[in-house]
Amino acid sequence: MKVLETASSKAWYNEALFLGSMDSCFDPEYWKRIGKIIGSAQGRGITWFVQTEQMPAALRHYRRGGLFGKIISDTYWFTGWEKTRSFQEFILLEHLIKQGVHVPQPIAARAMKKWCCYQADILTQKIPNAQDLVKRLQLNSIGPTLYRKIGQEVKKLHQANVNHTDLNIHNILIDTNDKVWIIDFDKCHIEKNGNSLSWKKNNLERLLRSFKKELIKRQINWNQESDWQALLLGYSD
Repeated sequence: MKVLETASSKAWYNEALFLGSMDSCFDPEYWKRIGKIIGSAQGRGITWFVQTEQMPAALRHYRRGGLFGKIISDTYWFTGWEKTRSFQEFILLEHLIKQGVHVPQPIAARAMKKWCCYQADILTQKIPNAQDLVKRLQLNSIGPTLYRKIGQEVKKLHQANVNHTDLNIHNILIDTNDKVWIIDFDKCHIEKNGNSLSWKKNNLERLLRSFKKELIKRQINWNQESDWQALLLGYSD
């Protein structure tokens, strides 16, 4: 990881994956001007998919959710560069890759300080030929083998002592080779007490709630009795 620092900003990047200008890579307008926008996704804000020289990437500006986010959309209290959301997510992704968990590679991250607050952005690998589990299940059901793979990947995440505080089926991707990926690690963290079962249980319960929610909201092809048990079987492997 390389670091580029000014009086009011700090950026971290993987020099093997990023060869561009740190001044422009976090600006969607730059990618539009050079014709390298390849798609977008709507969440709290817009995630822009861009084609870098090395790989397709996802550019995300950090935004708040909930009621407070309607008042202060993208500004956070500054307590140190290493405590910014962008830095935390960057190093967490690096940690997970070292632990063998299938997550996007972090390319670059930035925080910009103004007075006592900051704003942040991150550029990560876009997983090629993948769709989230919601879209996959809207089209067809999936078999127990793939559910078992999902459970195994969540277990690897927990064995790395990472608490994914927003583990839901929008944040699980399946590529065309049926490889399972986990994304969106904003506000996630490494647990000091890795042996505790409570946070792991909370992650799984949140994941189950998301299946139930999308079953009602989007009529996904999912059967709790068989499909959830296959996922738990993978988790217990």
